[in-house]
Amino acid sequence: MDIIETLKILWNDSGFHSFFVNGGYKNLIMIIVSFGLLFMGIKWKFEPLLLVGIAFGCLLVNVSNFGPGSTDALYHPELWDNFLNSAHPDYHSYGAIMREGGLLDILYIGVKAGIYPSLIFLGVGAMTDFGPLIANPKSLLLGAAAQMGVFLAFFGAVCLGFTGNEAASIGIIGGADGPTAIFLTTRLAPHLLGPIAIAAYSYMALIPMIQPPLMKLLTTEKERKIKMEQARQVSKTEKIIFPIIVSVFVILLLPSTAPLVGCLMLGNLWRECGVTERLSDTVQNALMNIVTVFLGISVGSTTAAARFLTPETLKIVALGLIAFCFSTIGGLLVGKIMCKLSGGKINPLIGSAGVSAVPMAARVSQIEGQKANPSNFLLMHAMGPNVAGVIGSALAAGFLLAVFN
Repeated sequence: MDIIETLKILWNDSGFHSFFVNGGYKNLIMIIVSFGLLFMGIKWKFEPLLLVGIAFGCLLVNVSNFGPGSTDALYHPELWDNFLNSAHPDYHSYGAIMREGGLLDILYIGVKAGIYPSLIFLGVGAMTDFGPLIANPKSLLLGAAAQMGVFLAFFGAVCLGFTGNEAASIGIIGGADGPTAIFLTTRLAPHLLGPIAIAAYSYMALIPMIQPPLMKLLTTEKERKIKMEQARQVSKTEKIIFPIIVSVFVILLLPSTAPLVGCLMLGNLWRECGVTERLSDTVQNALMNIVTVFLGISVGSTTAAARFLTPETLKIVALGLIAFCFSTIGGLLVGKIMCKLSGGKINPLIGSAGVSAVPMAARVSQIEGQKANPSNFLLMHAMGPNVAGVIGSALAAGFLLAVFN
């Protein structure tokens, strides 16, 4: 065999050659998209802890996979299609994926089984102070109102031709809660996980750009200047009892929320009980970091070109933005109502923090409040609706899962 034949074989077996055959140009487009996501995560710091991992997972899957059956592929969508289409899929069905799958297939098991999102909620619970919510239970109304975008986007998606399962997964983007969006989508519409996860985390990162115009549009300067009274001190006993009571009530009401709500409240109980500092520190730091690594790469692996580059992706991105905006609007409108009913004692800006992006949405409320009144300190007041939004998004996901699963 001469040198020319050898070079031809090497070229034909390389990924570079695949860019020019069998639709390989789509993989090239997705590689460029991954570069854009990396730029957003590193340069603009858009949710970098997850977006960098998602972007690199996108890069890996599109560099290594040039069609079904690729022996060197890190992720095999067709294996997951066979699993999902099985008449009785169960955990024994993961055996084929373990035997025949690549690295990203194996990591993705943690997403499909709901392990990573639940462990993320465990860490979030350990990092969250529910004191502002306990001190002002009316914040629950703002957290509930901020789920309005979830259901509006759901009906919009149905009108655009998506199935009920797909529409539910798209709508949950409005909750501004990435792990919840991933948890619900893997159960109802796993083929849409890539665009839904990227949309959810991108819009979460864009909160400081999306929310302020809506806040100024829907509130008056007088309302934005309102100073709120300092909330009462919450006792340690209240903080210990709260996660226990919420777990019992919410899980009995919607059993499908058990993985998310149970882990969220267990993490918070470890934080507040005062006798498990080591466990609280572990789930806040070491475990959270490890799971974030696996979650980001796994979600990125679902962005294979053949599945991602479709007209549905653009619809999902648009509907996700609509969901997010209307969730913010819902919180602001109920905030205005509460402002009127309280005789001007509640600043409606805290309503925008009812979305589940903790603590970014609360910080935006604080910043906009201080722009109107430099002596305004809304952060702790906004944290009430913000943590209520975490519970609200889990409840919305549980409701949709109960209806469509």
